[in-house]
Amino acid sequence: MNRPATERPAIVVVGAGPRGTGFLERLAANLPELYGDRPLDLHLVDPHPPGGGRIWRTSQSPLLWMNSQAEDVTMFTDETVTLDGPVRPGPTLAEWAGLDGRTFPSRPQQGAYLRWVYERARAELPATVTVHEHPTTALRVTGPRDGRQRVWLDGHAVPLTADLVVLALGHLEARPDPRQRELGDFAARHGLVHLPPDFTADSDLSALPAAEPVLVRGFGLAFIDLMVLLTEGRGGGYEETAGDGTGPGRLVYRPSGREPVLHVGSRRGVPYHSKIGYELDGERPPLPRFFGPAEVDALLARPGAVDFRRDVWPLVDKELGWAHYHRLFSAHPERTALAWADFEERYAAAPPRSPELDALVAAAVPDPADRLDLDGLDHPLAGVRHSSDQSLQDGLRAYITADLDRRHDPAHSSDLAVFGAVLSVYGQLLRLGDIGDPGNWWHGFFSYLASGPPGPRLRQLLALSEAGLVRFLGADVTVETDEERGVFRASSASLPGEWTEARALVEARLPDPTLELTGSPLLRALYEAGAQATEAGLLAVDPGDGRVLDREGRPHPRHFALGPHTTARAGGAFTRPRTGGFAFAQNDRTARTALALLRDLSCPSSAAEPAPAHESEPRPASEPVPAG
Repeated sequence: MNRPATERPAIVVVGAGPRGTGFLERLAANLPELYGDRPLDLHLVDPHPPGGGRIWRTSQSPLLWMNSQAEDVTMFTDETVTLDGPVRPGPTLAEWAGLDGRTFPSRPQQGAYLRWVYERARAELPATVTVHEHPTTALRVTGPRDGRQRVWLDGHAVPLTADLVVLALGHLEARPDPRQRELGDFAARHGLVHLPPDFTADSDLSALPAAEPVLVRGFGLAFIDLMVLLTEGRGGGYEETAGDGTGPGRLVYRPSGREPVLHVGSRRGVPYHSKIGYELDGERPPLPRFFGPAEVDALLARPGAVDFRRDVWPLVDKELGWAHYHRLFSAHPERTALAWADFEERYAAAPPRSPELDALVAAAVPDPADRLDLDGLDHPLAGVRHSSDQSLQDGLRAYITADLDRRHDPAHSSDLAVFGAVLSVYGQLLRLGDIGDPGNWWHGFFSYLASGPPGPRLRQLLALSEAGLVRFLGADVTVETDEERGVFRASSASLPGEWTEARALVEARLPDPTLELTGSPLLRALYEAGAQATEAGLLAVDPGDGRVLDREGRPHPRHFALGPHTTARAGGAFTRPRTGGFAFAQNDRTARTALALLRDLSCPSSAAEPAPAHESEPRPASEPVPAG
């Protein structure tokens, strides 16, 4: 169904944060080739300022850091990205802001960079494109599959009318699940504080009183933000003591007296691994090797749904192991007992996660500390039991100190090789769409292993522990409610039989991005209208161009979606320069598909022309740059 001649072509982009800005950049880059100087209305809908959006808004506390170094953040394509559209280079955050590339910038600094990227992309649009910014929330999309769409906005009686809609919603709020509702109701009955999963900078932390115990469930990046805002954010500070000449001094926390006492635990019981503090030199593992396009093709050709643990994880395990041992043999051969050629041949022939493979590794790598044990990494405190709380505190401090030391020691450079392999794997997984991982275990493991906090944050955590303002609960934490005493109670497998009581509970994590519980009325309406959700609750999209799938698997011709709420979500971090830029490639394919559709609607005779080719197989990074 073609557009009436009296109506201008239009696109509505819902979400103008980093993903919406990235889509805008690719739209501007591809528009001259695919759409020319035809008129176009471009509507951007977001209650937060374009560029940074909600998460990266410049108004948040400068105490909050990025989780990437300034030199590792770019919003621009380069020759390593597989594109049908043009490469448009641009500065990294470090280059744009004049920062030391090895520093961890504040989030407001990144927000300013994103705003500049947005303004640059907007300025590159031709004069025939009119941009309309709508600082509000999109409520729902209606319209026939083959006709113009209507986007209804909060506070507006008349909807926007568009030929197609692109959802770039980013991280979203969520309605509480049944367990969170129970905890909230319990807190309300007893006058307690319960903070459900949320973006930490948006939580009302003033409800947490000074010197009082607070139970914190979650030990990832949301906890780090919480820790910062409740310590430095309340007037405390750190001092570096003088070293003894053999190493750096200790970090000591000087409290303000306004801090609560945080009792933190999680399933693993430990914080995410520190960012790696060195660069990879010498030979890099050739990737992909055991989980590349051919393996993904084979998975896609199988009948039935993919099951991550059964079908995917064995291949990923072998791929990560390949990177680990390739680096160990090439950079640290004195710690191996076989010739590399012999090991490589036998490793390739051994089935994934098999006794044969385990025996080969045991014979070739004498020290168990040099072997890659992914199950052990995922359960670092498995079987560890402490007889006293002091023993638990000492044990966790020793673990964090050892992790900091290892992640800054090139003698363990196999860790950095595994990081590169994890990035490669993530790029391959995008082609699968629904990876059959209902608990989102892989994404959590990826974050824990490859997207942890900067090293200085873990030094601060140690200082707070020594000051008694952070107490470790351990692994496999359970939280209960005590109606009689009117308190929350927490215990862990690391200290059996011991319970910690508090009148406040904080869920230190982002809400799960499920369609059923999303706080976005637009996504809820799409789901209720027939959009497909995976078992993990993600919006199902075509991995080729991002079109939204219905429950029969049919792509909607006019609805596109990009970002963490979809099955084509890339890693949570910003793209590093020269790493293939999976998100950039996704943005490019979606922009080109959208422009081709608009062109065909504007000039029906061109519909007979071949649509612009796009690869449905994002190319993995051939040489992932090291983490910093």
